[in-house]
Amino acid sequence: MTFLSRLTLRQWLILPYVALVLGIALLIGALSYRAGSHAVDTVAEHLLIETVQRIGQAVDRHVVGSAAVLEAAFPNGMAAPELIDAEIEALRTRFWIATTLHLDPNNYVYYGSRHGQFFGLWRDSAQEGELRLRLRADEPRRIMHFAGIQGALGAPQSESRMFEPRERPWYKAGERATRHTWTSIYIDFRNLELVATRARRVLGAGGEFQGVVATDLSLRKLNDFVRGLALSANAVAFIVEPDGKLIASSRSANMRPGADGRNERIAVDESGQALQIAAYARVREALAAPEGGAGPRSLQMSGPQGEAVHLAYSRLRDDAGLDWITVVAVPRGDFLGGVLRNVAGTAVIGLVAALAAVAIGLTILAWVGRDLARVATAARQIGEGRLDVPLEVRRNDEIGALAASFNWMQQRLRMDPLTGLVNRDVIVRSIAARIALHRRAGDLRPFAVLFIDLDRFKQINDRFGHAAGDRVLVEVGARLRRSTREADLVARYAGDEFVVLLESVADAAAAGQVRDTVERALNRPLDATADAPQRLGTVGLAVFPHDGQSAEDLIRAADHDMYERKRAARGG
Repeated sequence: MTFLSRLTLRQWLILPYVALVLGIALLIGALSYRAGSHAVDTVAEHLLIETVQRIGQAVDRHVVGSAAVLEAAFPNGMAAPELIDAEIEALRTRFWIATTLHLDPNNYVYYGSRHGQFFGLWRDSAQEGELRLRLRADEPRRIMHFAGIQGALGAPQSESRMFEPRERPWYKAGERATRHTWTSIYIDFRNLELVATRARRVLGAGGEFQGVVATDLSLRKLNDFVRGLALSANAVAFIVEPDGKLIASSRSANMRPGADGRNERIAVDESGQALQIAAYARVREALAAPEGGAGPRSLQMSGPQGEAVHLAYSRLRDDAGLDWITVVAVPRGDFLGGVLRNVAGTAVIGLVAALAAVAIGLTILAWVGRDLARVATAARQIGEGRLDVPLEVRRNDEIGALAASFNWMQQRLRMDPLTGLVNRDVIVRSIAARIALHRRAGDLRPFAVLFIDLDRFKQINDRFGHAAGDRVLVEVGARLRRSTREADLVARYAGDEFVVLLESVADAAAAGQVRDTVERALNRPLDATADAPQRLGTVGLAVFPHDGQSAEDLIRAADHDMYERKRAARGG
C-alpha cells in the first residue's frame, strides 16, 4: 500500500491503460500465433498433398506410355510367328512406330522368342536408330545402324559376348506373367541410370507361348523432376520402393559405387539424410496400420531432432505390378517463421502504442485483428482448395509479409513459373467449372478445348540446349495468348504440352477456325531460335458437349485429335 500511495494521479491514469494495452498486445500475440499456426497447418497439409499429387502425376505421365508402346509393337491378339526370319521388315515398321509414341523415355523396344531369336529397335533420335538382331540361338547379336523408318541398314557389327534373351530377367518375368509386368528396377551398365522394364508375353496362332516383348524405361527424368521441386530449405521429397530402395530424391543420390567399383542402388536408410530416414520409417508405420491406405494422406511426426514435421505420402500402384511410394516431409518451423515474426512485431507495436497513446494503440490492435481474421479466412479457403480467392491485406509489416506469402503460395499453385501461364490443375478446374456453369445456369453456348504438343521439341533441346528450349516455351506461350481471346484461358499442361480453353464458340466450325489461327501462329519462324523446325506445333480440338462430358474426357479427346493430325501430317 505504501507504494500505491506514492503514485501520482498521472501515474494512476497512465499505468492501468499501459498495462491494459500491453495485456492486449500479449493477447493479440497469442491469438496471432494461434491463428497463424492453424493457418500454417491448413496450408501445409494442402500444399504437401498437392506436391505428392504432382509427383504422382509425373510418375503416371512417365510410365503410362509403356503399355501403349508394347501394344504398338505387338498388338493384343496378333499372333507371333514361329520364327522371325520372314517378319523382319514388319517388325521393324511396328517397332519404329512404337518407339515414336513416347520417344523419351521409351526409345527401346525388343522381342525375344522361345527359340532364342531376338529383335530389338533402339532409337538414338527422331530419325536415327539401330537394329539389334539375333536369328540363331548359337550366334551373337548383330547391330545395324539406319536412318528413317525405311532407311537402309548399315554394315552389321557382331557383339563380342553372347546374348541369350531367354536368360534375361525381363524374358523370365514376361514368360511367367499372364499380363503386363514390371521387372525389378536395375542400373543400366551403358548410361549408369536407373531403369525399369515393362514386359508382356506374346502367343502364337494356336495360343501357345512364343516369346516376350519388352520396353525399357529410364528413370533419370523422374529423378530430375523430384530434384527440381520448389521445396523449403529443410524439406525432402522422394520416391521409394516398398523394400526401401530409393528411386528418386530431392536431397540424396539414388546409387553409389560399390566395393567392386560398380554402381549399386541405395536404400533410404543408407542415404545419410536423417529427415528422409525418419519420414520413411513413419510412412512404413502408417502403411502397416489398418487405416493407412494408399493415400494421398497427410501426417505429423517428430523429426530427428524432436522437431514437428508435416508429412504427406501416396502409394502408386498399377495392374502391371508397379508399387512405388512418394513422400514429402517439411519441418513445421519452415512454415512458422513468418508467424513467429508476426508475434514479435505485434508485441513491439503494442509497446510503442502504450508509450505513444492508448487511443493509437487501440486503433492499431483493431487494425491488426481485422487483418488477422482475413489471413485466417484466406488460409481456410486455401485449405478447401479455393486457389483463386485473393487475400486483400495491404500492409508493409509482418502481417503483410504473411499475407504476401499466402498470395505467393496461391500464385505458385496456379501458375507455371517458366511461361507465366496457368498450370495443369487450374486449367482442369476451369474446364470443370465451365461444364458446371453449362449445366447449372442453362448456358447453351458450346465451348472448346485445344491441345497443343510441340513437334520435335526434344531436337531443339538437344541441339541448342535447355535454355533455348525454355525460351521457345515462353515464346509459344506468348503466341498462344496473342492468338486467342482475352476470355480464353491458356495453360502449360506438362513439358512441351499446352491446353487452351475457348470460353465460347459458335459451333465446331468456328472452333476449327480458331484452331487454324493458333496453328498458323505457332508455325511462324521463332524469335528464340531461327533454326527451329518449320512446323512447331500441332493442335488438337475437342468441343463440348459432343466430344466429352468431363474435363478429363475433353482433354483426352483433344489430345487424341492432335495425334491424329500429327499422323495425317506425316502421311498416315
